Amino acid sequence: MKAQLASPTFSPLYAALISVVNTKFPELGELLCHRVVAQFKRAYKRNDKPITIAAAKFIAHLINQGVLHEVLALEILILLLENPSDDSVEMAVEFCKEVGAFLQDVAPAGLHSVFERFRAILHEGAIDRRCQYMIEGLFAVRKAGFAASGHPAVKPELDLVEDEDQITHEMSLDDKHDPQAILNVFREDPEYELHEQQYKTIVKEILGEEDEAEGEGEEGSEEEDSEEEQDAAEQQQQDIQDATGTDVVNLRRTIYLTIMSSLDFEEAGHKLMKIQLAPGQESEIPIMIIECCSQEKTFVRYYALLGARFCLLRKEFQATFEDCFAKQYAIIHRLETNKLRNVAKLFAHLLSSDAISWGVLQCIRLTEDDTTSSSRIFIKYLFQELSEYLGLVKLNERLAEPSLQEYFTGIFPTDTTANMRFSINFFTSIGLGGITDRQRELYKQMPRIMAERKAAEEAARAAAGGNSSSSGGSSSSGTSSSSSSGSSSSDSSSSSG
Repeated sequence: MKAQLASPTFSPLYAALISVVNTKFPELGELLCHRVVAQFKRAYKRNDKPITIAAAKFIAHLINQGVLHEVLALEILILLLENPSDDSVEMAVEFCKEVGAFLQDVAPAGLHSVFERFRAILHEGAIDRRCQYMIEGLFAVRKAGFAASGHPAVKPELDLVEDEDQITHEMSLDDKHDPQAILNVFREDPEYELHEQQYKTIVKEILGEEDEAEGEGEEGSEEEDSEEEQDAAEQQQQDIQDATGTDVVNLRRTIYLTIMSSLDFEEAGHKLMKIQLAPGQESEIPIMIIECCSQEKTFVRYYALLGARFCLLRKEFQATFEDCFAKQYAIIHRLETNKLRNVAKLFAHLLSSDAISWGVLQCIRLTEDDTTSSSRIFIKYLFQELSEYLGLVKLNERLAEPSLQEYFTGIFPTDTTANMRFSINFFTSIGLGGITDRQRELYKQMPRIMAERKAAEEAARAAAGGNSSSSGGSSSSGTSSSSSSGSSSSDSSSSSG
């Protein structure tokens, strides 16, 4: 039922399969019919047009195969045409095209009454002009013949069951259809071995398998197993290390095909985690996610969600994404504007969801000398996307966290007024001047800070000069005192003589 709902075009094929199963397991056929009819009624009450059309098409082909009675088809047509609307008439026309050939053979009077109702609706003119054209087309199909118009009851290649072997289930829309949802839940079978033997017996009766064929198959499988074991042993003996990088190319091709063939990021992540990675190849998945994202014409959020999922799964993937940020920023001048924008938005999503650390921003130094036009465009898209994800208030709070300030010294430089002015003007020009409030306050105080710093340097220089002069004066005074003491001692010795 899920497969048919996803691909209503293959409804004739699924109905043919059910017709074969119904001949061997009529209980399964009856259960499926109950569920399909219940699905149709539920979707019709909810005005769910796609599911209603898919369920009606499945019912039509089950009727064509003889699994369901034709009375149900007439009831559905009466239900759809009782209070005609544009959607109900459209569904009735499509349903009548699918089941009309079968009803023309088994219930021509009922089909005639349905077409009379179509004729009355057409004459009333209460429906849309498009639906009126559809009814006229249906009359043309009936006139030319349903089979000749491309709407046969059963295609010859799908007519797999003889009429006398088919088991038809009589159901009505007014019946109570129990889908037996409890069967979807696994329950332990205390007599599992007995029931398994009974099931194998039934399978042998249906498929016509014989013990001899089984014996031959077992012998053949044993021979194949032994050959596989020998091949595995030979491969182990001939373990050759490929240094050409072919295994990496094949791995990247597998990752690329898996990403592109998945419906959503959860399915892609589940499939990628099943890929056998050699030691050291964990970095290939993040690299391919970034590469695939950069190749898109516009940013696709699918890659950002997939990257965030891998970052949260294992620390190795998170570290690889953080390394890739620094590498991508280092070669950002080589990327086109389209690729540059996609990569910036990818990393902005990872940062906003805390999939990677904000410490990766320490590689950015926002000054006129340290940036190029490409790097400035990258920073612009990065912070604009962060503002869109987090909001300006939360982004400002995150940039003001004390524990992260060491990572933002390059983005908000405070070494010179020229660099501060450049950073403030840059964020103001891209519409994010609100995150530079603290830097603006500091910029206003920079003249005083620079004056204090200069005065401190001059005071330190003066103190250093004073210390050197005082040390020179003290040494000269010591020399003079020693000479005076020497002369006085010589005078005293001469007088005593």
